[in-house]
Amino acid sequence: MSDHKSHHIIPFGVYIKVLSLLLVLTAITVAAAQVNFGPWNTVIAMGIASIKAGFVLAFFMHLKYDNRLFAVCFGTGVFFLMVMYFFTWLDIVTRIKFENIL
Repeated sequence: MSDHKSHHIIPFGVYIKVLSLLLVLTAITVAAAQVNFGPWNTVIAMGIASIKAGFVLAFFMHLKYDNRLFAVCFGTGVFFLMVMYFFTWLDIVTRIKFENIL
């Protein structure tokens, strides 16, 4: 007997829609880079890049249709990355004066 689960076949049109969305988000990233948002430039660029990465993970890497354990493992990794960034930021803020950051 075969223990293989059936694979989810994603229609080609879904790939085209996701590709189109990624191209639109890339154009938005380029347009946002032309505007000076001050200290928010990096936050906006990283936000758009995170949305794009989410679509790539969900559709091109098939996380949307795969076992939820893989999504939980990925989410756990992202959570601990954010914890590491938070503690790094906390360390930096406690070592220098806050006026020098801005």
